[in-house]
Amino acid sequence: MNEKTDVLTDVLIAGAGPTGLTLAVDLARRGVACRVVDQVPGPAGGSKGKGLQPRTQEVFDDLGVIGEVVAAATPYPPLRVRVGRVPVWQARMHKRAPATEAVPYPAVLMHPQWRTESVLRARLAELGGKVEHGTALTGFEQDAHGVSARLGTGEVLRARYLVAADGGKSPVRKALGIGFTGETREEERMALGDVRVEGLGRDHIHVWVRPGKGMVALYPMAGTDAFQILAPLKPGVAPEQTLAWYQRVFAERSMLRGVRLTELLWSSFYRVNIRLADRYRAGRVLLAGDAVHAHPPAGGQGLNTGVQDAYNLGWKLARVLAGAPEGLLDTYEEERRPVAAGVLGLSADLHDKRSYKRDEETYQLSLSYRGGLLARQGGERVPDGRLRLADGTRVRIFDLLRGPHFTLLSPDPAPHVAGGPEVRAYRPAEPYGGERHTLVRPDGYVGISTSSAGELAAYLARV
Repeated sequence: MNEKTDVLTDVLIAGAGPTGLTLAVDLARRGVACRVVDQVPGPAGGSKGKGLQPRTQEVFDDLGVIGEVVAAATPYPPLRVRVGRVPVWQARMHKRAPATEAVPYPAVLMHPQWRTESVLRARLAELGGKVEHGTALTGFEQDAHGVSARLGTGEVLRARYLVAADGGKSPVRKALGIGFTGETREEERMALGDVRVEGLGRDHIHVWVRPGKGMVALYPMAGTDAFQILAPLKPGVAPEQTLAWYQRVFAERSMLRGVRLTELLWSSFYRVNIRLADRYRAGRVLLAGDAVHAHPPAGGQGLNTGVQDAYNLGWKLARVLAGAPEGLLDTYEEERRPVAAGVLGLSADLHDKRSYKRDEETYQLSLSYRGGLLARQGGERVPDGRLRLADGTRVRIFDLLRGPHFTLLSPDPAPHVAGGPEVRAYRPAEPYGGERHTLVRPDGYVGISTSSAGELAAYLARV
C-alpha cells in the first residue's frame, strides 16, 4: 500500500486499554492534539482487570467519569471457599470502611475492564477524541523533533511524542531494545473467562478446592449477569477456549450438582509474569501500563498502576508541549518506576502466599513521590475534605482540584511566571491557614509546601 501524506499530531498513543484511554482523556481535556490507535478491530471484551482501587476512583473523579463507574460497580462480595462441596471458610477480601471526608472512595470496587474502557471511551468522545480501532502501529523512527509512525492503514503519522500503552508484549518496547527484567513462571498458568451460570447465587465469590484436581473460582461481575471464572492450569494441561472445556474443569473441581455453565462469553489464558522495564523513556517515546510492568493478578494492582502512570504522565506531556523544559519528562520514570517496583513486590508476595486478604497496602492511597525532583518539599497525596476559605466559603477540596490546573492554597496570589502553568489560587483559613504556600500538582499530589514565595516561583518555573 502506498504511504499517505504525513499528518501531524502532538501525541500518538498506541493501545486503547485503561492506560491509553486515561492518558487520552487527560490530554484531551488539556487541549492536546492526540491520536489513539489500537490494532484490535473493535472494543475489547472480557472482565480481565476487574478491581478499581480507591486511588483510581479518585483519578476517575477528577476525569469526570466516577459517576458512571459507581452506578454500575459494587464492593467485592464475601468470599466463600469450599473443599469439594463442604464450605470451610468465609470472609471478605477487603476491610469494610465507611466513606470519610478525607477518603470518599474507601472500598475496592468490582467493575469489569470492558466497562471501564467503555466509560473512558465515552468520556474521550465527549472531549472530541476517538479510538481508531483496527489500526496497528507497524513501525516508527524518531529524531530530535518527533516520531514518524507507520500505521497499518498505510498512513505515516508525524507526532511530537509517542506513548506506548501496548501491553506486556509491547512491540514498541521491544523495538527500542528496552529490557523487561524479571521472571515468567511457565509452570503457573491460568484460564480466565466470562461465563453465564445457572443455579448459583451472586451474593458471594465462590471458590472450590478439590485435592488432586485443583481450584476453580467464580466471581459475580458487577452490573452484569455473568461470572468471571478463574482456573489455575495443571502442568501438561492443554486448555481450550470452548464452553465444554470450562464445563469439564468446573465439574471436576467443584463437584457441585445443580450448577451449570451455560455460555462462554470471552476467554483467555496467561502465564504469571513479574517484570519491570529497565527504562520508561527513550527520547520521544514513552512507555506506560503493562508495557513497563507485568503483575501477578493478586491484589488487583496492574490496571490501577497503569492508570496512575497515565495520570502522572499526562500533565507533564502537556506542560512540555506548552514549552516547559524537556527534562520534566524525566520525572515520569523517576516517580513511577519506584512505585511499580514496590507494587510488583506486593503483588508477588500476595500471589506466593495464596492470600485472599487485602488491606490498605493495595489501595494505592499511601503512595508518595517524596524526595523526587518535583516533590522535595511535598510528594504526598492530598486528601479530600472540607475547607473553609478566608472569605467564609466552605468548599470540598476535590472540587478545587478537579481539572487540568495547579491549585495553590496560600495567603497570597499565585506569582506570575512567564510561560508557567495555569494556577488557581485560593486563600484558606484552617486547616491550610498560616503563611505557607501549598501548591498541588494536577495529579493531586503536593508539589511544594513552603513559606518562601521565591521557592514557589522557582518551582512553577521548573514545570
